[in-house]
Amino acid sequence: MEFEKIIGRPFQNGMLLETALTHSSYANQHKNMNYNEKLEFLGDAVLQLAITEKIYKEFQEKTEGELTKLRALIVCEASLHLVAKKWMLGKHIRMSKGEEITGGRQRPALLADAVEAVIAAVYLDQGMEAAKAFVIENFQDIIDMANKNEIVLDYKTSLQEILQENGEIEIKYEMIRYEGPPHRRKFYSKVVIDNLTMGKGEGYSKKESEQLAAKDALEKYVKAEVHHG
Repeated sequence: MEFEKIIGRPFQNGMLLETALTHSSYANQHKNMNYNEKLEFLGDAVLQLAITEKIYKEFQEKTEGELTKLRALIVCEASLHLVAKKWMLGKHIRMSKGEEITGGRQRPALLADAVEAVIAAVYLDQGMEAAKAFVIENFQDIIDMANKNEIVLDYKTSLQEILQENGEIEIKYEMIRYEGPPHRRKFYSKVVIDNLTMGKGEGYSKKESEQLAAKDALEKYVKAEVHHG
């Protein structure tokens, strides 16, 4: 499979990977087909253990509370979404036409879940040590960024991908105001989509405030999709 080459992991049991890449919407249209929800559940546990062990050994000077915060930054939907984009995972998932039409191939939550399912498939196919190595290979950059407190998760790109899937939509970021001394200035931004304010965010850089405005807009968009869907 092309996807095995992308992730650098040939599988002994190809059915495991096939299941990991099958969304429930696709399985619902084909009788007796396995899909990836249970693998997500297992993959989450494997991911948590692999990252916990890695940061426990690597950052021995950190307290338990600091390690917990660091792990939360690394093991989150946005980080998983970054890994999914690196794998071009969206184009490899089997999903229903309906799911695809509503932006399923770009939906961060769906892609994040599928990354966890792939991790579980590697674990079941090749064992715990291989699975842990696989996790670290794919999350090392995120671990480094989280440790340096450099993670500004890319919600702007996610928002653009979802909104512009069916054509160009104007997305603008505007600063509302800033406050505080120059060394600790706080910025307040909003994202304007087709002349409507769709999200607001605040942060200690203009970039961070824009990202959090995009995150706010994304969350509202997903809630609206669920409500209408």
